[in-house]
Amino acid sequence: MEHADLSLPDKPQLVTNIAHFARALRVAGLPLGPGRVADAIRAVAATGFDQRADFYFTLRACFVSRPEHRAVFDQVFRLYWRDPRFLEHMMSLLTPQLRGVAEERVARAGEKRAAEALLHGVARDLPQMPEAEGSEIEIDASLTMSAEERLKTLDFEQMSVAEMAEAKRILAQIKFSLPPLISRRTQAAPLGRSVDWRKTMRMAAGQGGEVTRLARKSKRIRWPALVALCDISGSMSSYSRAVLHFLHAAANQQGAGWASVHGFTFGTRLTNISRHLAARDVDAALAAAGAEAQDWDGGTRIGACLAAFNRDWSRRVMGQGAVVLIITDGLDRDAPEALSAAMARLHLSARRVIWVNPLLRWDGFAPKAAGIRAMLPHVDSFRAGHNIAALAGLAEALSRPDDAGEKARLMRMLMA
Repeated sequence: MEHADLSLPDKPQLVTNIAHFARALRVAGLPLGPGRVADAIRAVAATGFDQRADFYFTLRACFVSRPEHRAVFDQVFRLYWRDPRFLEHMMSLLTPQLRGVAEERVARAGEKRAAEALLHGVARDLPQMPEAEGSEIEIDASLTMSAEERLKTLDFEQMSVAEMAEAKRILAQIKFSLPPLISRRTQAAPLGRSVDWRKTMRMAAGQGGEVTRLARKSKRIRWPALVALCDISGSMSSYSRAVLHFLHAAANQQGAGWASVHGFTFGTRLTNISRHLAARDVDAALAAAGAEAQDWDGGTRIGACLAAFNRDWSRRVMGQGAVVLIITDGLDRDAPEALSAAMARLHLSARRVIWVNPLLRWDGFAPKAAGIRAMLPHVDSFRAGHNIAALAGLAEALSRPDDAGEKARLMRMLMA
């Protein structure tokens, strides 16, 4: 069997660099094998490497097979191929810093994962701090958070691979305590508080009209359905993956109290992923959901997607006093009038509408965007959803029908 020539005569070092780049991507979580590396080398040899854009898109076409991997690929590519001081930059992301001595730099989406991948196996020594002669250092650890407590308040977008894996484990353990709904319909109950006169008279008719005992009844209880509409556009992809783990826990937790759990993703189109959430294995479930939703990391058309849900799915999944979760930042590019109309119709069909918005993590957040102003009046509760603590609070809010989150405060700002 004749072996294919994988050499690049003009740039022999480039082959080694591409192989090292692929190894970093694999450590960062992309499923790459030797065949992908060989394909990438052949593709670069065929297309050339004089233009940065051509080189970038050639490698991306060979190494990226899922939309959710683009952010990590972009960060690893930027650090490995473009930034001449990428090693110092990555060390600054992973080396501990003292608060008050240096400003803490917040990593962008995928950047921390890229740093860990490229520094995989590299020893990182703690910085040596000069000590003044005869000085004594006292450390007050009374307010120090444990690793898990810190993780619960860390933004999903800033988590490393290991931190996100731990976050998924914590999300899978969130407990839901949902109160049942009291129906207007009744059922037979020997110790019921109400007398069932119709059944009492039927029994008396069979005994010559004599009433020997009173039949009793009580109101039935039923459980609401949970319907989640999750934005998977470029600005929401990191948060959407965490929320989908949250929804998978709700769909598979025994005794959670939901009649059913329905999940939909939307970016530029609406995709039903309910059957995938029902799978017991969370990784398999979300991999199948990601494969079906082809608009990951794309644009956002919230109004059009909500209108499609109202038209095609509302009657099928909203018939049990459904609680609706909308997970989006509200940054829509369509007309706000259409979005407002779609939200108004959705609100009329649901028992409660809860809006989860990661932008609420900012202290200075205000309803200034047209999409946010169009959606806010038509929700019952407005909550953050950027970290584990926020999603744990959301699980508690689902059991409190009177929870409004931050809606009242933002409505005052909207009306001002």
